[in-house]
Amino acid sequence: MKSVPLVATTRGYPSTGYITENLHLGSVAVVDTAGKLLWSAGDPDFMTFTRSALKPFQALPFLLADGPARFGLTSAELALLCASHSGEPSHIAKVESILAKAGCDETELECGCHAPLYYDSVNLPVPPGRHWRTVHHNCSGKHSGFLAWCRLHGQPSAGYVDPFHPLQQAIRATLADTVGLDAAAMPTGLDGCSAPNYALPLARLAHLYARLAQGANDARLGAPLGDLFDAMTDHPDLVSGEARCDLAYMAAGGGDWVSKVGADAVQTIGIRSAGIGIAIKILDGATRSLQAATFSVLDQLGLLDGRRRSLLDAYREPELKNARGMVVGHIRPLFTLRREA
Repeated sequence: MKSVPLVATTRGYPSTGYITENLHLGSVAVVDTAGKLLWSAGDPDFMTFTRSALKPFQALPFLLADGPARFGLTSAELALLCASHSGEPSHIAKVESILAKAGCDETELECGCHAPLYYDSVNLPVPPGRHWRTVHHNCSGKHSGFLAWCRLHGQPSAGYVDPFHPLQQAIRATLADTVGLDAAAMPTGLDGCSAPNYALPLARLAHLYARLAQGANDARLGAPLGDLFDAMTDHPDLVSGEARCDLAYMAAGGGDWVSKVGADAVQTIGIRSAGIGIAIKILDGATRSLQAATFSVLDQLGLLDGRRRSLLDAYREPELKNARGMVVGHIRPLFTLRREA
């Protein structure tokens, strides 16, 4: 099967109507907790780099070694290990706390540096002349957890992002075991934060989130997945940030949904009560089209009551505006989910 048009962007005038300007192809997979494909669009086996949707599972080796308890990490700090945070003060404080508890220093972080995502999220210009620190990188929480694993196991922190470092070998082996694949069958790529990232069939990624949503009830990884689910759903503001999609989805889910977006238009959601995991990939990486597709999946699956629909309405058919704030078009989903036999 091939990817299909998931989303169109339109352009026109309110008085004369809008026509399609761009088409964004992609795929959707919805699976149950056993990994059975329930619904799909396009190619549910499309090999997808997981990007930041992998973060909870990159933290697994640290949890399996009882690292959070050994260093006294709180649930809020555990949420930062899974976060693509916005660099807000609460995020920076938690990252600094993780580093201090693990006896690590900010200079050891190998994620690089960028301006906080907060400014883009709330449509503000980045203040000129500011000096941004490594902790402002959206992946600094994950990397703090990486450093804590190194301290826990007496491994060198230098080069901890190298694919052959013991930490990354542990992550790869744990992920392969969790997802039920030979490690050699997971293509490896260099992520934006310099850590190794892995490509999985989209349905396998959805299965990870179906299991994460079950938390402590997962038959194989109960307690660690329970801690990760609780941390993310109890502190969605720390997993993402103001005006960000993961905060919106987990707030709408009210403790029932766990959500994680990834760069280049990857979205994953696990729904505890429904026993399902959802994974979506927009083929051209057009992030602006991703949330319209996600809203449509949730709607087609009957998961949006009046309250949730109201909370997520901004994602239903977002308007496209020009520099004067004039509506020039919309982002509209095109697909119908296919029910699998």
